[in-house]
Amino acid sequence: MAPSTLLKAALIGNPNSGKTSLFNQLTGLNQKIGNFPGVTVDKKTGISKLTSSLQAEIVDLPGTYSLYPKSADEQVVMDYLFDAFLKGAPDFLIVVIDASTLERNLLLFTQVRDLGFPVVLALNMLDLAERDGKKIDINKLIGKLNVPVVPVNARTGEGIEQIKFAMACPVHNPPERYLKPSELSPGVVSAIKEHMKMDNDYMALLLAHQYEGMLSLSEYDKAAIHAIVKDNQFQSTSTQSSETLKRYDLIRGIIKDTISTPVVSSDKARWSERIDKILTHKVYGFALFFVVLFVMFQAIFAWAQYPMDLIDGLMSFLKNIVKDILPPGSLTDLLTEGLIAGLGGVLIFIPQIAILFGFIAVLEETGYMSRVMYIMDKVMRQFGLSGKSVVPLISGVACAVPAIMATRSIDNWKERLITIFVTPFMSCSARIPVYTVLIALVIPQKPILGVFNLQGVVMMGLYLLGFIAAILSALVLHWILRSKERGYFIMELPTYKMPRWKNVGLAIIEKVKTFVFEAGKVILAISIVLWVLATYGPKKGMEETTQAAEQEAKVKHYTPSETENFIASKKLEASYAGHFGKLIEPTIKPLGFDWKIGIALITSFAAREVFIGTMATIYSIGDQAEESETVVQKMRSEKDPETGQAFYNVARSLSLLVFYVFAMQCMSTLAVVYRETKSWKWPIIQFMFMTAVAYLSSFAVYSFFK
Repeated sequence: MAPSTLLKAALIGNPNSGKTSLFNQLTGLNQKIGNFPGVTVDKKTGISKLTSSLQAEIVDLPGTYSLYPKSADEQVVMDYLFDAFLKGAPDFLIVVIDASTLERNLLLFTQVRDLGFPVVLALNMLDLAERDGKKIDINKLIGKLNVPVVPVNARTGEGIEQIKFAMACPVHNPPERYLKPSELSPGVVSAIKEHMKMDNDYMALLLAHQYEGMLSLSEYDKAAIHAIVKDNQFQSTSTQSSETLKRYDLIRGIIKDTISTPVVSSDKARWSERIDKILTHKVYGFALFFVVLFVMFQAIFAWAQYPMDLIDGLMSFLKNIVKDILPPGSLTDLLTEGLIAGLGGVLIFIPQIAILFGFIAVLEETGYMSRVMYIMDKVMRQFGLSGKSVVPLISGVACAVPAIMATRSIDNWKERLITIFVTPFMSCSARIPVYTVLIALVIPQKPILGVFNLQGVVMMGLYLLGFIAAILSALVLHWILRSKERGYFIMELPTYKMPRWKNVGLAIIEKVKTFVFEAGKVILAISIVLWVLATYGPKKGMEETTQAAEQEAKVKHYTPSETENFIASKKLEASYAGHFGKLIEPTIKPLGFDWKIGIALITSFAAREVFIGTMATIYSIGDQAEESETVVQKMRSEKDPETGQAFYNVARSLSLLVFYVFAMQCMSTLAVVYRETKSWKWPIIQFMFMTAVAYLSSFAVYSFFK
């Protein structure tokens, strides 16, 4: 074959069947993410090298239990198959099946085969089936299904070469006819086939059920199918039920002939079911989830401290080397106080972000995250949400952008909109640098009960505060938004598994890279701009300010070091950044903030974590006394010009903390909300609401503690 030969394939399967793990094994790093045409659902495609002269482009379709969609993700699968049916592509489908739940998984397989697509069946999780005492006769299964069946382990990569061989040398068996749609609704099927000029009975039946939501159907075709359905008094619900029952009758026969299951004593429950009795308990389940969160936030402080100190020391060392090598001047100051200070503000938080994402990856890998969704469903419904809302909310602890995109699995539009609206209240990883610095300013590293760290307790309190704000806001929206649509929570609890540490490591690396290279670029750019704005100002004003500061320093008999820092602080106030901060200072002064904090608030709308880079840049201006000082030390030494006391006292620091807990300070989040709701109305309302909550809460905290 020519080197350019490229087959087209798609992976289809139930949620939790290992489909995406198989996709990763087949494609490795040759992946890209886009969107399916006409919708915002992610489209993952990748290239798999089958032979030296043959490659396959593989699409990872969203997980679905059947071809009767219940969510936006599942609708994408049906749209893709209809388009493929019309265009004669892909070359084949790889149906991924969980061998431990073969009966349920075969429902989707029989539907796909009835559409006539060439199929390779990837039989995954055989180890779990064998652990349950099930023995599958692969040869008999091949004979019953009449398609290539390849045993695989998507977690370890076992069977991947056999899958590639099956793709490179496909066996195109004639399509089965597991169902006779003409027996269910003969008039509808024949009429739609004639109108659409197609020869597949089952696709005609699916169109009768789903024509209204199909993206590829023209309005003319929809109107024609609507007339056919109406004329034949087609009953979609009862017809679908009849089809499902017929398919399961057939599937049970296949299972009986291909699987042998030893008789197991009824009182000998599986160990996973025993664990579920605890983890999904209405009391113990919540208590254990609280403990898991508590341990996670303790680890963010306790485990990250040493690597953070190491990174801080390295950045200070680099700063001093640059100053020793380069002559004094603006370029040296730009590199040390602008570039390196901003870079340090990014890198120092890598350990904490790595720990956070590591915990989340382990919870997902083990199957515990699904249990959390299950136990939280009843609670969430009281606030207009559902158990499916838990995943976006917990994901929001990492980043609101993918969390909001994860709401696509919620089929009820009202519940989805509420979840989108309140998810940014969850404290994302971008807030960790802000929390860390402000907590370190006023909360001592004091042990509690000899085990816990007071700073970690406060950190968890901030996360809980964000969660409380999210569910209370959801309750308000639940009352405001009126919808007759009811949501249902249906999901399968995956079996418990040991985490695949390679996947955990890759998840950590991916998220840290995203933080460093995406947020880092913004932070560095803003740090450099800020250094320029904080170093320069109107020429006449800067000269007059410098002269006045020199005279005042002489009168007060400052030392040379004190004089230099005093002049630098006055020049900062007279700089362009200072003028800008002074402009907004009257608005934020009731919260205890000054013009320096005002600069940081504005810049952090690009990304919350920019706050630290901004403060590092501002407080590095003219800092010659102690080059190794951290941002915390510099902020701690800042004095209130009115009282002479520490500027960052308890009242001001807590006020700033609360502001960052509630404020919508992320342009990327606003952009993704617009993308998901297809309207600027909701992101604008969301921004105004969260800003108002942040301002009023911050004002209340400052007034109380002052």
